[in-house]
Amino acid sequence: MKTLFWLQTGACGGDSLAILSAEAPSFEQLFASCGIELLWHPSLSHAPMKRFDALIENIASGAQKLDILCVEGSVVTAPRGTGLYDSYRGRARMEITRALARRANIVVAMGTCASFGGVHAASPNPADCIGLQFDRETPGGLLPADWRAGSGLPVINIAGCPAHPHAMTQTLEAIAQDLPLALDPLNRPSAFFSTLAHQGCTRNEYHEYDIEDLELGGRACLFYNLGCQGPLTQAVCNSDLWNGVNSKTRAGVPCFGCTAPNFPRETDLFATAKIGDIPLRLPVGVERARYMAYKNLARAAAPARVRNKKMDV
Repeated sequence: MKTLFWLQTGACGGDSLAILSAEAPSFEQLFASCGIELLWHPSLSHAPMKRFDALIENIASGAQKLDILCVEGSVVTAPRGTGLYDSYRGRARMEITRALARRANIVVAMGTCASFGGVHAASPNPADCIGLQFDRETPGGLLPADWRAGSGLPVINIAGCPAHPHAMTQTLEAIAQDLPLALDPLNRPSAFFSTLAHQGCTRNEYHEYDIEDLELGGRACLFYNLGCQGPLTQAVCNSDLWNGVNSKTRAGVPCFGCTAPNFPRETDLFATAKIGDIPLRLPVGVERARYMAYKNLARAAAPARVRNKKMDV
């Protein structure tokens, strides 16, 4: 049985809400049949706060075993590196996080805020927020880049705003079963961050033929004009639909690239930066010269059905 302690730092609670919609496995199944004992969760534990206090003390002293530490939210380090803008009973949560991480066998950053700093670390970042082991794209956050948990692993970054429910529960299930976890260069589980949000998008045909929408509400591609980051973003949103039903792009909203360390971008999220008619940032693996030539030909070859943005019936 693996013990799990969920600590919330500078967070909105979105990852806690998202994980409740997981189905394979569900959050409940992690504890009922996957071999995990929940020591504490800030929203789901019904014990009084003296239980929280005792757990922190016992884990820090080594009296209580801690297999999995899950941290939700960015790490607040202001003012002047004290972290006291986010404190609990006079103690900075930054220091509580450090103390628990020293004892944990595995540390998991739940969401982009815990992974990289996220929304709170965006300019002007008045609370000096950082991630657990990254500061936006830069290695090293609350914990140095070479830090390792008891298992020998760095902080496992399950990025997303919020993180995908199955990325969270399936990673925790793998940890509970002592399965190997392949990580990408950003320490994200490769199983959930090796494909693009673009894959499975219902607007792909429009993208291939360079048929784009100029305003929200249509069914064509959102990449060229409306800021969609789907072709550049590693995520499973369109291959493992949220609640088994939907995704941002299927609902007509651009992908904002929320699994990336530079999320949110320091630009208008609903606009695409361009050089001439070509987006400044191209889809992963694409060369600019070939892309320009291909798109000119593709638009000319688009079927009338696609140019008119009409679905087959």
